[in-house]
Amino acid sequence: MGRAMTSNRETYEHYLNLGHSLAWDQEWDKAVNAYARALQECPEEPDPYKYLGLALMQTKRYNDALKVLMKGHRIAPDDPVPLERSADVLERLGRLKEAATQYVSVAEIYLAQRDIEKAISNYERATLLTPGLLQIHFRLAQLYERTGRRRAAVLQYLTLAFNFQRNKDRERAMQAIERALRLEPSNVQVLNAKRAIESGELMAVPQTQDDQPRAGKALAAAQALGAADEAPPTAEAHVAGPLGEATEKALAHLAEYLLEGGLTMAEAQAIQGIELQKIGENAQAVQAFQSAEKQGIRHAALFMCLGSLFVTLQQWQNALEYLKRVQDATYAAGVAHGLGQAYVGLGDVRAAAEQFIRALQLADLQSAINPDEAKQLVAVYDELLAATKQMQEYDLAQTCNEFNRWLSGADWKVRIPQTRRAIDDRLRGGGRNELIDIVKDPSIVEALARVDDYIKRGLYTLAADEAMWIIEQQPTSLPAHQRVAQVLMEEGQTQAAITKYNVVINSFLARDDRTSAAMLLNEVIKIAPMDINLRLSLIELLEREGDEMRMLDEYIGLASAYYQLAEIDQARDTYLAANRLAQRLNAPLEKRVEILMRLADIYMTRLDWRQAQRTFEQVRDLVPSDDKARRELVEIHFKLGNPIEAMRELDNLLRIYAQSRRGNLILSTLESMVAARPNEMGLRSRLAAVYQQIKRIPEAIEQLDALGELQLDAGLLQEACATIQQIVRLNPPNVDQYRALLTQMGC
Repeated sequence: MGRAMTSNRETYEHYLNLGHSLAWDQEWDKAVNAYARALQECPEEPDPYKYLGLALMQTKRYNDALKVLMKGHRIAPDDPVPLERSADVLERLGRLKEAATQYVSVAEIYLAQRDIEKAISNYERATLLTPGLLQIHFRLAQLYERTGRRRAAVLQYLTLAFNFQRNKDRERAMQAIERALRLEPSNVQVLNAKRAIESGELMAVPQTQDDQPRAGKALAAAQALGAADEAPPTAEAHVAGPLGEATEKALAHLAEYLLEGGLTMAEAQAIQGIELQKIGENAQAVQAFQSAEKQGIRHAALFMCLGSLFVTLQQWQNALEYLKRVQDATYAAGVAHGLGQAYVGLGDVRAAAEQFIRALQLADLQSAINPDEAKQLVAVYDELLAATKQMQEYDLAQTCNEFNRWLSGADWKVRIPQTRRAIDDRLRGGGRNELIDIVKDPSIVEALARVDDYIKRGLYTLAADEAMWIIEQQPTSLPAHQRVAQVLMEEGQTQAAITKYNVVINSFLARDDRTSAAMLLNEVIKIAPMDINLRLSLIELLEREGDEMRMLDEYIGLASAYYQLAEIDQARDTYLAANRLAQRLNAPLEKRVEILMRLADIYMTRLDWRQAQRTFEQVRDLVPSDDKARRELVEIHFKLGNPIEAMRELDNLLRIYAQSRRGNLILSTLESMVAARPNEMGLRSRLAAVYQQIKRIPEAIEQLDALGELQLDAGLLQEACATIQQIVRLNPPNVDQYRALLTQMGC
């Protein structure tokens, strides 16, 4: 047995190398034959599938190439090459929507492998084939930002805005434009698009602009010397924060409202109030607006203007009265900002903190592109609110002052999301108790935001220096240690990064923060999926937590890692452990089937037909309609010399195909099995019957003729007579010859 397997391997390698040589010489037809022979010798090996698929593509046998490449993808789902080539084939066949879907799947594999450039390339291909893939445009924009290609990211946000506007979703179109403005505040195309959306006109189709190439390390270092003290680019924002922005909107809305009607005394008073507020005559503006209110004008914009004026005049109780009357969501962030200031003025810092956090959240949500991102933002602010409720009054007063500072200045629209990300890290790193330290020493939060900005711009040296400064100030700052690990990873120092991540993970465990440790382990495993020790650590941690359902997923991941490292025994044992756990947990059916199918594949690879048979039978019993398990059982029974069992399984399989109206699979299955086992009489008989049923009489006669010869060779005279009589009933052109044969046989 060992010598036979060695011989198979040698033959496989011979034909694989021959295929490579023929492909090099552009002799693609011969290369197809060589790769096919290699595949025949070792069908469990993934390489022949992608090479054979490529050779078939070169000979323009696209449908055959697609079948081979998809089989290769099933064997090696983490190898992006077969799937990428299959997407190319689908594109050539004109099946563009399917091709785009494949390219997206390929990009996801490359992302999991941290090959961002190839992920970007495949996402780009998908968007070219099928316009309007909004989620993919958003991912591309994020990836471009991450790799420092600001202009390319701007183009993606413009494309998002264009599609949202065409779908009559003005709010999300403006969110996309705001994202673009944060990257390039002076970009003419973005500014024109913003004006178009605001005025209700259709924005122009986004025009491609050449992206700046990513700077190498030396150039990045040189740029860093001049960039170190530069503030990141900011979108245009009112220096008075959300309250100032809401006030400007209210003044414009109120003017529009007043101009729609006739000029009454009340409206004249309100217009006078608008002009007075614009030039800073705040006390007189209040008098004009209140006069207009007494004469019957009741509009949210009027209340917003009055609330803002009373905040400016520090008449806190009046500010509360008018701001609480504003029920228009357009002004919600500004109202919360103004209420926060008013409550501080009145000494109610708890109510003030709640309103400031609401203002921060509403301002931050304006830039959220999708519901998932919005949900994550809300969770951070919920944590922040819960943390403030545990603070003492004195500390809370300091916190409110810090919140108000974050909500003002020319760069508040940029500062808020940066600060929120830093707070999220600190909260996860040390819990709510660290919040007081955060607001007492905002320089740490701002330094973390700078680190993130440097990483995004590819200035890794600056990012590392800034992170190390944080560690000098606060040696236990886990977010800073995480940033150092991230920089190491970005620079390709994978092992050093994993070592640093392990330090952070152990720190979480020392604090008994198992949730954060597990989350970070998950992230590191995505970076180094083949690191067995990381996976074992996560499984141990989940076991301590009693999270057995997640343990099951990690067992599957660990087994897959063992398999890819060619440690087959460990892979088998781990899948067996996963199967026992899945049975005990009564895990979802698809999870149990996944484990069993992978186990069966291992047994098939090792030619352990009996164990493979038992495993596929378990799958069949769990999911009677699983055609793959039944088909494999047919093959195994033939290999074990059990043709009767094979035919029984085959009939059940064909019945499933018939019940699900997949007649094409009945025919293709029988044809491929007859081609593989031409001497199996049961297969010939069934294929002939199918040909008769679909009126393909010549093919039916051909199968019956071959069947009759097999029966005669086996001495089955009566069966042969019955087969020839069937042929006669089909009335072939040479029917007289068959009648003569029947006479000769004495039938």
